[in-house]
Amino acid sequence: MNPHRTPQLPSGILFGAAYYAEYHREDRTALDLDLMKQAGFTVIRVGESVWSTWEPRDGEFDLDWLQPVLDGAHARGISVILGTPTYAVPPWLQAAYPEIAAERTTGGPVPWGARQEVDYSHPAFRFHAERVIRAVIERYAGHPAVIGYQVDNEPGMLLFHNRGSFQRFVRRLKARYGGVETLNREWGLTYWSHRLSDWSELWTPDGNTLPQYDLAWRRYQSELTTEFIAWQADIVREYARSEQFVTTCIAYPRPAVDDEHVVRALDVTAGNPYYAMQDHLDAALELAPATPWTTTGVAALFRQADRLYSSKQSRFLVTETDAQSIGGAEFNLPPYPGQLAMAAFALISRGAAMIEYWHWHTLPYGTETYWGGVLPHSLVPGRVYRELAQLGDDLGRIGGALDGYEPDADVALLWSNDSRYAFEFAPPLATADGGPDRTAYTRIFDAFHRSVLDAGAQARIVHIDQAAALGPEELAARFPVLAAPALYAASDEQLDLLREYAASGGHLIVGIRTGYGDEEARARVEVAPARLAAAAGIHYEEFSNLAGDLATVPESGVTADAPPVHGAARLWADGLIVDDATVLARYDHPRFSDFAAATTRAHGDGRITVVGTVPSPELGASIIRHAVPTPIADALVSERPPAVTVSSGTLPGGGRAWFVFNWGWEPQTVVLAASVTDAVTGESLASGTEISLASWATRALLAQ
Repeated sequence: MNPHRTPQLPSGILFGAAYYAEYHREDRTALDLDLMKQAGFTVIRVGESVWSTWEPRDGEFDLDWLQPVLDGAHARGISVILGTPTYAVPPWLQAAYPEIAAERTTGGPVPWGARQEVDYSHPAFRFHAERVIRAVIERYAGHPAVIGYQVDNEPGMLLFHNRGSFQRFVRRLKARYGGVETLNREWGLTYWSHRLSDWSELWTPDGNTLPQYDLAWRRYQSELTTEFIAWQADIVREYARSEQFVTTCIAYPRPAVDDEHVVRALDVTAGNPYYAMQDHLDAALELAPATPWTTTGVAALFRQADRLYSSKQSRFLVTETDAQSIGGAEFNLPPYPGQLAMAAFALISRGAAMIEYWHWHTLPYGTETYWGGVLPHSLVPGRVYRELAQLGDDLGRIGGALDGYEPDADVALLWSNDSRYAFEFAPPLATADGGPDRTAYTRIFDAFHRSVLDAGAQARIVHIDQAAALGPEELAARFPVLAAPALYAASDEQLDLLREYAASGGHLIVGIRTGYGDEEARARVEVAPARLAAAAGIHYEEFSNLAGDLATVPESGVTADAPPVHGAARLWADGLIVDDATVLARYDHPRFSDFAAATTRAHGDGRITVVGTVPSPELGASIIRHAVPTPIADALVSERPPAVTVSSGTLPGGGRAWFVFNWGWEPQTVVLAASVTDAVTGESLASGTEISLASWATRALLAQ
């Protein structure tokens, strides 16, 4: 391994697609690459999906087939990210070693025939994976087109119930807890007669009903993913040139991936934000998610980008995103004209240094027949290609102007993967049919994230461990407003950090379930919200699910330093009892009006605002406006129609880049409050200039 590695990204925004020449039924590599060059593509991703092509038989390698693709790309100035093929095992491997099959339940192997069907902690799999990784990377590490490597692909799809995985889980529990008496105490195993007298009595997770067990199991599964990716990265770095980066592409909803942990072994974060298009990007509409793995709404698109930035608190790569419809044969929502560019600039405005589409050409066969690529099934360039070619031209004109870009943040929001795991097992919210809502954590978090955007402000997502590493004073200095929605599985130290953050001058916004559980996902045996109640000037004993929206009413006589807020409570109501705080709003209900819905109180040099519900967009936005009366975006456009959003970030040397979006059909106009230069055309626009935004349009601007 090279101890003096200096991995780096090229100047400018990388722009391209995943490309699989081997998927074509006839050779058209030169034509494809020419079309990419004409569209302004500067990068392709190759090689990660075809282990059976690299190694058609056990120990027999065919490594030369990719050479024409890399040579052709290099000749056209197109860079290459080379993938390791370990997520899609070949038929000979699963036939020869059936024991590597992942088990979704103990003794229940996943049938082979899709992808990611193997337990990647299994030694037999690791042996064969290492062999193919070394063969491929050694063959192409020296090729001048290769700028980096993607190890595996969207890891963490399964929770492995294999015997070996379970035994390693038990060993790690022993290392953490020591004797079973400690485990009995920490997990509360007296309950329902689960006390253990020996480690051999620990039951497998299939029938588990205890939240503490499940949280430990989920943490362990994410550790397996982190270790697997780090293992691959170490192998690749033995061959990589000093400037080549190593990454993996993260599908953030996957159950066995802790993004903040897995990227510690990588040089740059990369991920795959998929989103529903058409009316799902209309700022005037609120639509239900179209699929479990695509987001809906403008705010949720930005949240995906903010999650990518959060993993390393640095710029990131988009390794896959929508070109046309992405989904099964029944899901067909191609973008309205303009939406592809808007989404790309939205991701860029939150820190993307690469936009890469899934994928170049739409396949005529296989599972992903209707995962639409840049080219349609005909392979004849059409409307999507033309729009992306225009986007490629625009990005080419912007060039390196965004190098060193850091997105702005009016509000930081704390993310907790442990709390997400806990709520996927025992969610506090219900679905429409009364069942447990396994998406509860993201649903609560997204309500607060959307509140920031609806208030005209910008968000930064910060992992709880990242916040702890900063400490309360630095956290308050960097992020004057910090929201903690649903920080449920939290240690004493993490909750004390929040309180001390406010004392240090920050404005802390406490959401539901924050301070209710401890690090083992046990309900705390203390006044809620634990370790925050006295500082916030409130406490609560009761909480209730809400079947429908419940209006809130501003408290009469609210002082100027705490203006009233409006809107509705959704899904949940904490019965906030006021001890020494200003009430911002109460529930409008015969019983719940006894309680506050939102309160605020000065604490030390800062303030703590408590929101006892999942806020509606109106309620959430008014609370954020209370905390951020003058968002950063006001410096460019102080008056914005509802369909118009502004995203921005700083540049080295103190400059700032602005992105103005019109998320709707109606043309909009805004008046500039600062002098800027159009990043694409170079046109100078003086303060006071009225600029027009067509439907589904974006302007990228640079401060003068």
